Amino acid sequence: MRSRLFEDREGDDGLPGPERRLAVLALILGTLMAVVDTTMINLALPSIARDLEVSAARAVWVSNLYQIVCAAFLLVFASFSEMISRRRLYVAGLALFVVASLGAALARNLELLLVFRALQGLGAAATLSIGPSLYRSIFPTRLLGSALGLSALMVAGGYASGPALGGLVLSVANWPWLFALHIPLCLCSLWLAWRALPREPGRRGGFDGRGAFGSVVMLGSFFLALDALGHNAPVWQWLGWLAVSLVAGYLFLRRQRRASHPLLPPRLFHEPRFSLAVSASGLAFVGQGLAFVALTFLYQQEMGFTPLQTAWLFTPWPLAIMLVGPFAGRLADKVNPSILASSGLVLLLSGLASLALLKSDAGVVDSLWRMALCGMGFGLFQPPNNREMMISAPRELSTAASGVLSTTRTVGQSLGVALVGVFLAANAPVQATLWVGCVACILALVASLARMPLAGAAQASSRQASSSPK
Repeated sequence: MRSRLFEDREGDDGLPGPERRLAVLALILGTLMAVVDTTMINLALPSIARDLEVSAARAVWVSNLYQIVCAAFLLVFASFSEMISRRRLYVAGLALFVVASLGAALARNLELLLVFRALQGLGAAATLSIGPSLYRSIFPTRLLGSALGLSALMVAGGYASGPALGGLVLSVANWPWLFALHIPLCLCSLWLAWRALPREPGRRGGFDGRGAFGSVVMLGSFFLALDALGHNAPVWQWLGWLAVSLVAGYLFLRRQRRASHPLLPPRLFHEPRFSLAVSASGLAFVGQGLAFVALTFLYQQEMGFTPLQTAWLFTPWPLAIMLVGPFAGRLADKVNPSILASSGLVLLLSGLASLALLKSDAGVVDSLWRMALCGMGFGLFQPPNNREMMISAPRELSTAASGVLSTTRTVGQSLGVALVGVFLAANAPVQATLWVGCVACILALVASLARMPLAGAAQASSRQASSSPK
């Protein structure tokens, strides 16, 4: 796959082969840092609470604030990158992440730590919001599926290695070193990004400031509502945040129809393939986010596994994504990607259903193959579906499509986590939440199947155009 990704052919768009290597390495390192940070810091929360002498409930905000800020600014930064160029935004995001990581490592009280965690979230949002669109600029269209498969590999690898890496660091050092660990890798990515990412002029024209404010309020309050819901907060609290999110969302969408340079261009959703791919992605991530939390309770509370054993039981899922994802992305460049994505959803649905039927006295092997089946399904679904999202959007709107892709993933996973909290608060069995995940996968499959003839026709047209004499 390596030689294929970096080979040159006549008529290729994107960067020349040798330049792609450095550019994609910059993206890989930046993505890994942002994703690993999400899972690695969770292991340190008890240590942070103890050392800073705060309650566990307050320490949780070290993780929550990072994710909320990151999610709230994805669309904003995707649009802002068109003014200053994606290269400059990516470099600025990495630089902010480095400074914030150093500040978090040196923080000696919770308030200061939260400030730097919010800044880390801003830096991560700057890089994650434009990552997929940069892949589209770096690689030729014929290799976009393979490139996005590589991206899926990195994200899955980050999620898989985060807890293990965090546990390894904490076994020999205290929690500030988790933040310090980012600095050398981010500096390396920063140098590579400045040197190798595509140089492009900024867009002339204004920035939709009111739309940006509405987007931040809409997404930020939505995630605060999910957090309150997942932690069994009073009804008035999460309903209040949800009401703020709905009002801000209405005003935001109304603004987008009038703005000269909207954050979320309405015509982006005029293409049915894009809209259906977004729907399928969000619903699939609901299923995955829900399963990751629900299975933690299933393994420890009902099946009696220790936290360490539970961590090992989860490894087949991301490992399967790492194995299947690049293959699925490469195959999506040759066959109808919606067929691959739909097949992956069938496997994911089968895996979730089999986990929901798992008995409390089941053995390790019974769980491992089910988790692997889910990972294979998600790995077969995600790269082809991401390719559909990026390739069906007009090239001039690829940055906005990239922001939508990242936001959809984050919102879907967070909604899945919140649904687990709702079911647990209602004393529902854990298996019931897994069946909700199955329903989400069924709806995602419906959306994926609906765009199958559209994707097939588009691919046939592309092949015809590429084979016709010029």
